[in-house]
Amino acid sequence: MMTDIFGLGDALAAREERGAGDGWQRAQNQARNLYDNVLAMPRPELSHNLPPAAPAAPASAGAVAGAEGANEDAMNLFKTVRPNIVQSIRAFRVPELARAAADLGQHFLYANCAHCASKAEVLETIATAFLFPKHFGKNFDALADCLTDMIYKAGQQPGFVIVLEGLPVAQKFDKEAREVLLDVFRDAAEFWGERKVQFRVFYSFA
Repeated sequence: MMTDIFGLGDALAAREERGAGDGWQRAQNQARNLYDNVLAMPRPELSHNLPPAAPAAPASAGAVAGAEGANEDAMNLFKTVRPNIVQSIRAFRVPELARAAADLGQHFLYANCAHCASKAEVLETIATAFLFPKHFGKNFDALADCLTDMIYKAGQQPGFVIVLEGLPVAQKFDKEAREVLLDVFRDAAEFWGERKVQFRVFYSFA
């Protein structure tokens, strides 16, 4: 199940709206075991004992056509957004971004930070929503590692669509801290760009 990061009241209605489209659920399923895959990587000496991957079943013509149409819709959504960027969410809607990520087979990661009042709470919210390992250090360096090297060790990645909603400005998380946070994601976008992997981040302020 997707972690409940929406809180109470009207926010629950937003959760239901986002959950209405199968694209949202497929996007969450795609990302769910991202870090588990890293932590459970087989040791090299055991690799030869792993069973071979089962061959993929051939897709029907209708399924192929449908997949191509969905992929085209997703690319149309991102036609004004370069592959590796951190930008304001602007007119984009979260459910549309989730569906586009699912249609492209990319990881979709979402965190709502509107309730946060400190750096620790922002990082905790992101760690919980993104399903970071339990040993996550809850600092900007650890965040950078989880967004780059840790995932990279899991092997080839299909791309990422990330939404950071309601980034706050508070006494314990001021504008400078917010910019440092976004810089971590900008560095991650550059990291993946150098590896020809799409990494789009959309954010909004509380």
